[in-house]
Amino acid sequence: MRSGKKRVSLFLPLLLTLLAVLVAACGGNSGGSGSTGSKLSDDKQIYVDASQTAGLADLATLDPALSTDAPSISAIDLMFTGLVQLDDNLKVYPELAQSWTTSKDGLTWTFKLRPGIKFSDGNPITADDVIFSIDRALKPELKSTVAPGYLALVKDSDKRFAGKIPTLINDSLFAPDPSTVKIVTSQNGQYFLDALTYSTSYVVEKSFVQKYGDTNFLKHLSEGGGSGPFKLDQYNSGKFVSFVPNTNYWGGKPQLKKIVYPFYKDPQTAYKAFQTNQLDLANVPPTNLDQARALSNNQYRQVPQLTIDYFAMNYLAKPFNNIKIRQAFALAVDKSAIEKSIYKGARLATNHIVPQGMPGYNPNLKGPAGVTSVKGDKALAKQLFQQGMQEAGYTSSNFPAVTLTLATSGSSAAKNLAEFAQQQWKDALGVTVNINDEDFNKRLDDVSNTVGNGKLQMWFAAWGADYPDPEDWTTLLFGAGSSNNSQNYGMGNSKTVATQKQMQDLMLKADVNQNNTQRLAQYNQIEQQMVDDVAWAPVDQRTLSYVLKTCVKGVVDNAQDLIPPGDWANIYKTSDSSCANTSAY
Repeated sequence: MRSGKKRVSLFLPLLLTLLAVLVAACGGNSGGSGSTGSKLSDDKQIYVDASQTAGLADLATLDPALSTDAPSISAIDLMFTGLVQLDDNLKVYPELAQSWTTSKDGLTWTFKLRPGIKFSDGNPITADDVIFSIDRALKPELKSTVAPGYLALVKDSDKRFAGKIPTLINDSLFAPDPSTVKIVTSQNGQYFLDALTYSTSYVVEKSFVQKYGDTNFLKHLSEGGGSGPFKLDQYNSGKFVSFVPNTNYWGGKPQLKKIVYPFYKDPQTAYKAFQTNQLDLANVPPTNLDQARALSNNQYRQVPQLTIDYFAMNYLAKPFNNIKIRQAFALAVDKSAIEKSIYKGARLATNHIVPQGMPGYNPNLKGPAGVTSVKGDKALAKQLFQQGMQEAGYTSSNFPAVTLTLATSGSSAAKNLAEFAQQQWKDALGVTVNINDEDFNKRLDDVSNTVGNGKLQMWFAAWGADYPDPEDWTTLLFGAGSSNNSQNYGMGNSKTVATQKQMQDLMLKADVNQNNTQRLAQYNQIEQQMVDDVAWAPVDQRTLSYVLKTCVKGVVDNAQDLIPPGDWANIYKTSDSSCANTSAY
């Protein structure tokens, strides 16, 4: 997804060592500490969080079917939920479903819904709503960039998305009675339940969408239509979006009476707002790390994350259709210098696509052309660049102009990183790379629109795990026909395109391999080939670095920075003097 999940943004730093036990160990940090204050009255249970919205003027979408970026997903997760979800330990648990069973061949999944579950307007959530929501996400008219990937295992989902069949209902999606959902898959993929935890399969109210329309229903979410613990309160474009509890949510009721996501022009402004008690939570820009670490009562928190920052190069755009030129660009950048000089030792330079802490992480992986150091290799980069120039028939006079597209969203660290890489490419390769700093939502659209064509040459982005399975870092991103394959891996006429296609075939085999040892070894082989072909040029693995007022209790950290719907019943504010001033809301 997507540019990462939840509070992921362009400047989150990384712990230096504690990543080997990420998934198991990151769920223990809970709430503010050192507080003796009593619980605030309901009218003061207002939580103001700018961790997702700093640097934005608006959210890209509130539609689960279209959710692709972290800020939008953060809001969608409040208002909607699905059959299953991930808990604080990143394990799948039943959410709207009470239980599920599978057929002997692993192709048919039968879910029993919880009794008495309701939408935010009080109407019952039925099996018809569930299958309508999944089918709707794949409607070709919606042009979802995420549904084809996350719902790929649903039988005939590709035909539905391509408009070859009018619906999946009674094809692979069934509602034999109001409390039973049956989903038929095309293959026995081990990650099917994990994929269902992603927001594109969240349940929207069928009658509500039909009443207002596929687009207009989003303007009426304060009236109903939601299945999650909160519902929309206000959407004040360019200023803030707020949410209030959904009193009809089946699980524990939220103690917070309002959640506010204010929009700030940049991360630095948001952090200053935290310092002046306008926010309860904000991310910490690298320039403020030392000051944040010195805050009293453990307000500063740093949590390892399953997120990789990377440069992407389009195989269908010159000059990056040449493997040696791709390798040269990757090896010209000293990532250890970025870690030390730009992020002050707070991010971990990496050559990996699959991050440390994920099943399938390969500690023996090598960088492009066998280089193991995260410092790169400028001499080898120069050599490879000259070889690539000769192969492609380039000279200094006819070498294509190169543009790097990114969205710094006001982050000085992201700007410094881009300019540092720009200088490294100039010094090592003699190439002047132009920088195109776009609006965040425009960059999302531009990257999505690069699938299958040469629209963008090169861009900087991030990917955060949706679920703890290496399929989320391989097939979902680089598989043949994947809507996330904006790099166009396996396409074009590069010298290794045949090998890339072999890796895409191997992805499909690994996805359904029931021998987990063999399966992870297959993903290791795939990742090594992709790194050598520079499917991505990884830069660093992140942590979440943020500050939280001590008055906020019950927040549990984890490696994906998600808050399961039921956790909101445990989050509340006390009378500590450090609480944000919420009188404006």
